[in-house]
Amino acid sequence: MRSNDEIRGDLSFLLDKASQSLAARMTAALSDVGVTPRGYCVLMKAMPGELTQGEIAEIALLDKTTMVVTVDHLEGAGLARRTPAPTDRRARIVETTDEGAQVVARGRTIIDGVFDDVLGVLTEPERAAFLDAMVKLVGAGGPLSGAAQGEQVPRRKSSRTV
Repeated sequence: MRSNDEIRGDLSFLLDKASQSLAARMTAALSDVGVTPRGYCVLMKAMPGELTQGEIAEIALLDKTTMVVTVDHLEGAGLARRTPAPTDRRARIVETTDEGAQVVARGRTIIDGVFDDVLGVLTEPERAAFLDAMVKLVGAGGPLSGAAQGEQVPRRKSSRTV
């Protein structure tokens, strides 16, 4: 097992481990309401009933295929519906149904509990500093803000000669 000093120097590991562990906790917790974290995310973002399937996929960091499969499942469960967009017949607006809104409300309480549990090991100043630092890294203009799913990250030119 790696020591804390070893993993402190491995930013990729720290971010991956945190993401994987949080996703596993959220998956287990949301199973009580019969939805996955991805499904919850889509339902929550669809609540206003104004966004197209493509727009939700973009802000939820989902590729088109995953988004279609997710909305198909939510629609089949009666939690969401697709309607034609008024300005583009090819696009579909995703709307959360009344039943889906109930799942979102219950899910929000569950997710808040998971977040409180995870962040509860930090003091209030540590929590604020951690969240501020994460926003600085992944928020608008941050060094990790542009590496969305499917986006090509520029590579350095190889120093090797051909």
